[in-house]
Amino acid sequence: MKVLVFVKATPNSEKGIVPDEKMKKMFADMGTFNEQLVKAGIMQEADGLKPSSAGKRITFSDQGATAVIDGPFAETKELVAGYWVWNVKSLDEAVECAKRCPNPMPGEEGVLEIRPTFAAEDFGELMTDELREREDKLRKQLERQQKPKAKPATKAKAKLRKALARMKSRPARAKSKK
Repeated sequence: MKVLVFVKATPNSEKGIVPDEKMKKMFADMGTFNEQLVKAGIMQEADGLKPSSAGKRITFSDQGATAVIDGPFAETKELVAGYWVWNVKSLDEAVECAKRCPNPMPGEEGVLEIRPTFAAEDFGELMTDELREREDKLRKQLERQQKPKAKPATKAKAKLRKALARMKSRPARAKSKK
């Protein structure tokens, strides 16, 4: 089961206020927590978000109109300051992991929100075979794009190693006398 875990924003995180000593400890504690999640195979991705003043919202109407709204946005309690993508067995497991998280907002009340993601089977008959195939194709394409690519120098070194190995495996030729 995939879940998104949101770190809710606070007035200070939205202002970009970072209390130095408390944040250093939080980063160290959060690093330990993240290492545990990675070792357990739970964490798939994570990142912090800049304040909403650095963001934009796009609104859509049924008439086809879109509008772009510059941040900052009101209602800090509705904003997100960071996130994780976790792969867990159940929502209960996600809750247990989240309860071990250090306070993400030192000196303030930190709040995490856990939201399960939809899977194709959650949509029942709405997900036709054609749509399922299309989604599978896109997921495979994403996986290929996310695989690390060998650096050109690494490829060249690999070719050189192969060539040297071939040369070593060939029988030595007798030198002709002239």
